[in-house]
Amino acid sequence: MQLGFVGLGRMGLNMVTRLARAGHKVVAYDRSPEAVTRAATAGAEGAASLETLVSTLVAPRAIWLMVPAGDATESTVNALAPLLSAGDIVIDGGNSNFHDDVRRAQALATQGIRYVDAGTSGGIWGLEEGYCLMVGGDVEVCRHLEPIFLTLAPKDGYLRVGDHGAGHYVKMIHNGIEYGLMQAYAEGFELMHASPYKLDLGAIASLWAHGSVVRSWLLDLTARALAEDPDLSTLKGYVDDSGEGRWTINEAVERAVPLPVITASVFTRFRSREDNPFAERLLAALRNQFGGHAVKKA
Repeated sequence: MQLGFVGLGRMGLNMVTRLARAGHKVVAYDRSPEAVTRAATAGAEGAASLETLVSTLVAPRAIWLMVPAGDATESTVNALAPLLSAGDIVIDGGNSNFHDDVRRAQALATQGIRYVDAGTSGGIWGLEEGYCLMVGGDVEVCRHLEPIFLTLAPKDGYLRVGDHGAGHYVKMIHNGIEYGLMQAYAEGFELMHASPYKLDLGAIASLWAHGSVVRSWLLDLTARALAEDPDLSTLKGYVDDSGEGRWTINEAVERAVPLPVITASVFTRFRSREDNPFAERLLAALRNQFGGHAVKKA
């Protein structure tokens, strides 16, 4: 199948490579000429601009966007729309907010352009392992794109989950769950790290991957990280977030659904970025005020 592909970062380039290996004709564009060159080396046809990408494809076109959510995706969709024709398809494979998907689908429909949101999970391992795809959009459009989806996904790793926005809605909650799982592993391993025993945490992570009820791919990655650096001494305890956890919490508030674990995990990430936070300084000050407890000066 023929596909245009915009965005050749860590995931995008691997996705293009997987598609090209399977025999799909991929025309690839990125703002970085070096990334386009790498895609061409992987088997794609490089394009120097969005205009070139669109003109190289035969209508009706399908173009997959793999760019950061927010302004980057919005500006790319806005730049593409005037270049496309009725019957063309835009697929957003990034981590867009599902509300944006609904709005974009409606706006593009006025030009006869179809829109699909594809929540994509697999990270840097997807080239060989495949990508779990959670897809939202019209049934017929998704069915038309299935050769692409089935190539990118492992066996049973693709599902059309609903209408416009549903793909990124499911991916949003997937990422919220991921936050909670990662936090649980982090807390448990921290307690073992502080224990009175000399525990080999990497070996324990590997042990739990065999038959334990807490085994998972995240646990496999835990074992890998601890084998490379047992005390994680080369890292700072600074943990970013890309927005999906916040959106999950916002949706939970709107639906009055309690998410204590996911909420705590997101807030813990916020705390990880603070050095000598105000709240802890106030706690120290209050203990000193009411009980005369000693404080440490900055």
